[in-house]
Formats: sequence, structure tokens, C-alpha cells
Amino acid sequence: MGSYDEADSGSIGVINDYKDSQPANPPMEEPKVVGAAAAQAPIISSYNDKIRPLLDFIDRLRLLMVMKEGIQLPTIVVVGDQSSGKSSVLESLAGVNLPRSQGICTRVPLIIRLQNHARQGLELYLEYNGKTVPVEEPQIATAINIATDEVAGPGKSISDIPLTLVVKKDGVPDLTMVDLPGITRVPVHGQPDNIYEQIRDIIMQYITPKESIILNVLSATVDFSTCESIRMSQQVDKNGERTLAVVTKVDRAPEGLVDKVTADDVNIGLGYVCVRNRIGDESYEEARKEEARLFETNAHLSRIDKSIVGVHVLAQKLVRIQANAIAKCLPEIVKNISAKLDANVSELEKMPKALTSIADATQAMMRIIQAAKESLKKLLWRGEFDEYPEDNTKHGTARFVEMLNRFSDELHNCEESNLSKDFLTEEIKGLEDARGIELPNFLPCEAFLRILRRKVERISYLPIKLSEKYWYYIDDVVMSVLTRHSEMYYHLKVSAKGAAHNLVQKLREQSINRVKEIVEMEKLTGYTCNPDYMMEWNKLMKQQDHFMNQISVTNMRPLPCSVDLEGLGEIQIEHLRKHSDVSILQQAFDLKMRMVAYWKVFKELMGPDGHGIKMMLVESPAIVAKREKLKNSIKVLKESKDSVAKIMDGIFAYDACLV
Repeated sequence: MGSYDEADSGSIGVINDYKDSQPANPPMEEPKVVGAAAAQAPIISSYNDKIRPLLDFIDRLRLLMVMKEGIQLPTIVVVGDQSSGKSSVLESLAGVNLPRSQGICTRVPLIIRLQNHARQGLELYLEYNGKTVPVEEPQIATAINIATDEVAGPGKSISDIPLTLVVKKDGVPDLTMVDLPGITRVPVHGQPDNIYEQIRDIIMQYITPKESIILNVLSATVDFSTCESIRMSQQVDKNGERTLAVVTKVDRAPEGLVDKVTADDVNIGLGYVCVRNRIGDESYEEARKEEARLFETNAHLSRIDKSIVGVHVLAQKLVRIQANAIAKCLPEIVKNISAKLDANVSELEKMPKALTSIADATQAMMRIIQAAKESLKKLLWRGEFDEYPEDNTKHGTARFVEMLNRFSDELHNCEESNLSKDFLTEEIKGLEDARGIELPNFLPCEAFLRILRRKVERISYLPIKLSEKYWYYIDDVVMSVLTRHSEMYYHLKVSAKGAAHNLVQKLREQSINRVKEIVEMEKLTGYTCNPDYMMEWNKLMKQQDHFMNQISVTNMRPLPCSVDLEGLGEIQIEHLRKHSDVSILQQAFDLKMRMVAYWKVFKELMGPDGHGIKMMLVESPAIVAKREKLKNSIKVLKESKDSVAKIMDGIFAYDACLV
């Protein structure tokens, strides 16, 4: 970013172009200032006539609070340590009295708008809290203090809400500046404990934008490098490209000042201006004469280059810097305003229209319900996540598969799936309990059903838990979708969410009851006509003779402790030799193999990673073919429609030519 002090032709061209588009002002006689007479002349130049329209434009934007829209404006921001002489410098530029006191005298940002008016008389007024208050010159300081108390409260607290002081006076430079509270580290006289932090935050808020020009007020009596205001400005303007320093109280420490301002150890890119402020009851004219005499006669101060001394030099320099800053920033300001306007218009157009009738409200509600319904179909059915690309928790179909996978894992890892534990023990007990109710040479059906019921009962909580998880998830997704679609209508959002939640809970209860019914149905009878079941049972029964031989063998030492069965793995058999009834063991083996086959078919419905359920939900080839046919047909019809439209346009154009 170039220095604002560069009076390049491009900047002046922008100023002149803008001025040419404005109504012509009456010509002003350019003041003639020669030599020491500058101290007695008004601190104004004809340059003001060129920048006044631009400055009015920027002030208008500031009055409209366009900065709250993120549009930064070129602003001269006055900062300095407490008692550095800020208020005195501004008084000298404005030619009016500002509040002074020990400690903090500026408690809010004070926007000072100086406007040169050739007509006689002084016009002053304050703007704050949406009102304009005319002020008489002797009461300026009092009026500012009253307005400050109204904005920031009585006492010593500060606020970031600004006041605006408008000064219309003959001879003042056309400038707009923001005076900020002086920096202090130690709270005194009822100031809050975090006074430094509050002041720092306000200052950083104003000086951080690259459009701001920092007017750093330094006292000649201190080491510049130790000033807190210098440290703050260097944080945002390291090379000092938009920082101008004004050195006050030069009469108190003239020795070595010329070296301090020429050495520039603190990187003041826009240079220094040394001034003597008004003292006591001096008039502003007397103060300017005394300032000129001081820099002419003092042995130390007379060595300072005359191009950087005096309030009139400061005024001219600020006017030039301000003009160049406005010229540089104006194209970007216009661009940013247009971009912000377009963005806001676009956003407004996306918002729902204001509802003015029952019919409008009904249509809006139906649109919201339809939009929410479509969103839910995408998330929970079709697996389309374009509305929530980054929020994985709303990707319903994917989350359903995760829940199914966890259910499958729990089912396969539950105790009932351990088929080798206490092999045949439960079956033998079941057969013994069923004695007397079976047909000769037939396996007792009741024994099978008892074992089946116990196994189903032990796993019955798993599908119920899965169903509850499903509905809790669905409820969460439905609430989120309804909230998003009805965000603009608070009462509708509350009512819709309440109704939807009640509906989901009702469906949840019905679903869980249905799952419980299915579980109870599984307990009633075994569906043993399934061909997969019969095939698996027959395969397992082929191992019965080998199994019985391993149990009854007596001529082997040591006796085998286990037997390896296909589909079950290694089975411990020692505990079975205590049963002398071979027929019971054979029946128990048959019963076990039936249960193993039945359980295997049941688990395969789930399969690893839920593939069993996925296979059940695979569409038939006819449905797949019909869907593809419809897609191709729609594509052809759309292209045909576009082609017809083009042809019709051509026909109409031809007919028009004939006419």
C-alpha cells in the first residue's frame, strides 16, 4: 500500500472527475500566505474546494453507518497517550474549545467534522443517539460532556458509541477526524479496572482497517519509542505507511527534538509535524503568532525544517493525505457497496415473502411441509445428501446401514451364537422333560419348540433396541429438517416440530409393538419347511455316526475328549459319556443339528454387514429395467422439448419478417 502523502496525478484526477460531476460552487478567493504571515492567515487552502464534495460523500456514508455493513471508509484516527495533547491539537485545527480535564477527557469516539464556510458566523451542532443538538460556542465543552454522560454514563467509564461534532466555520480546513480516548494503564478516579483493555479495544477497532490514517499525537517530553500509542499503531501499520506523527509541547523539551524527528526511530512513514498548542487564555490568533515566533527564535527549534512545523502545516498535510486516501479508496468503496447491495438483494429474494393473508400463510405452510418432506426422502430413502454435504449425522441411509451392521455384530457375538458351549446338555434336558408326549420313533416337537423359545427370548431385546435406535435417529433428523425449512416463521416452527415429534413417537410405538409381535410369533412354532434349513440339517446329520462312535468307543487309550464337527468346530464330549441311554444321545444330536440349522438360516437373513437384508431389498430385474427405461425416455423428451422450442422460435421470427 502506497503512502497517502503521495500527491500523484491519478489521485487528483479522481478528485477532479468527481468534482466535475457536482453542482458548481461559487469561486472562493484563494488566500495568499507569504512567509511568517502564515501564522495569521486562516489554515485553509483552495484545495478544500476540490475535496469538499468527496468528503461530503464519505461523511454521508459514515452518517448512514455503512461501516456496520463491513464497508471501510478512509478515516483520520487521532490516538495518543493520556495527556499527550490530543484535545489541544484538535482545538487548534477546529478553532473551538473541547473538553479538558485531568485524566481521561475523551470517553467516547468523538467524530469531528470541520467544514469551511465562507459566510460569516459559526455553526456548531452535536449528533448522537439519532438526534441533532445545536450548540453555542461557549458551551461546546459542556454540551460534549453532557452528551458523553448520556452515551457512556456518568463517571469515568468509556464507550465505543461515537458522538459527532460538526463545526462549520470560515477558515477551518475541510477535515473529518475521530478523536479516541487517551491511553492509560493505571485506573484512577473511579475508572474500571480494565480501563486499558477497553481503550485498547476501541483504538484497535478504528486503526486496524487499512483505510484508516493514524494521527499519532506524541509529547516532546517523552521518548517516542516508549509511547503506548506508537506500539499500538506499529501492530497494524508496521512500516508506518499510513501513520503521521504530530509532536506537541515542543516548548517544554526543545533540546534534541530536531534529532528525534529526523532520526525517525519509530517508523513514521508520513512524517512528523511539530506544533505549539494554545496555552492558558490565549486566543487562537495569538497562539499561532506565538507558535511562529517560537520556531523562528528558539535556538533548538529554529533548526527544524519549516515544512514540518506549525498547525497550518499540519492542517494542509492532513487535507492532502485525506484527499489522496479518499481518491485511492473511492473505487474500492463503490465496488464494495455494489457487491454488498447485490448480495443483500439476492439474500432478500431468497427469503420467503411477507404473509399478508390466510391464503398466503396456508400456501407458505404447504410449501414448507412439501420441502421438508422432499428433504426427508432424500436423507432417509434416496441417499442424497446435497442439502447437508458436511453433516454426516444427517446422512440417513448411511447411518441406517451402520445401525444394521452393529445389530448384526451383536447378534453374531451373543451367547446364543456359541453352539459348542455345553454341547447337547440343553437338548438332553429338553428331551427328558418331553418324555411321554412324543410319538414312537418321532423327535418330540415340544422339545424343539421349548429350546427355540428360550433362544428367541434371550435375543428378543436386540431387535427392539435396534427399532428404538432407528426411531430416535429419525426423530432427530425430522426435527433438524423442519427447523431449517421453517426458520423464518418461529410459531410455525414450534408447532410443526411439536406435531412432528408426536407423530414420530406414535409411529415409534407402533413399530416397536410390531417388532415385539414378530418376536412372539417366532416363539409359537418353528418354520422348518424352509429348503435351506432342510439342506443344512441333512448335511449336519451325516456326522451323527462318527459323533456317536467317538462317544461309545472303549478300546482306545486315552479316550477321546473331543470331536471335530463340520460347522461347529471342536466339541467337548467327555461330559456325555455319563449318559447310558444311547437313544437319548442320538435324539439330542438330531435336535441340536435342527437347532443349529435353524439358527444358521436365521442369522444368514442378517449376514455379515447386513448383506442378508440388503439382498432381500434388491429390486427385481423388471423394476430396474423399467426405471432405466423411464430415465432414458425423460432424457429424450427433454431434448425434444428444447429442440421444438428452438424451431418454434425460428418460425415466429420468420413470420415476423414476412409481416
